[in-house]
Amino acid sequence: MSIVLTYLSVFGFGGLFCSLAQILIIKTKLTPARILVLFLILGIVLEGLGVYKYIFAIAKSGVSIPIIGFGAALARGSIEMARQVGFLGAFAGGLIRTAYGVGAAIVASYLITLIFSPKSK
Repeated sequence: MSIVLTYLSVFGFGGLFCSLAQILIIKTKLTPARILVLFLILGIVLEGLGVYKYIFAIAKSGVSIPIIGFGAALARGSIEMARQVGFLGAFAGGLIRTAYGVGAAIVASYLITLIFSPKSK
């Protein structure tokens, strides 16, 4: 039963963030790209303030998989490397922390283009 509640929680929080983005698209003149950047910065700010870990404890993958989680991972990596290496570590830390996910996305995108052969409009 615990697993079912976890799935419901993740689905609910992920849906909440998607709904928020959809409301921003409908009610404002923000483009999807600007909303994406807004959510990315929200993740960075939440991690910088130390609030993200508490939200993650409740929402789990519902907050870590969307772009908010990517922003938090960038910030977390930058903060950790800045503490270890110094000022220059802040520039490399986010990239090091997120490199695996970005690399996996690039490979998956390439494989999908081989399978489906997309055409531009």
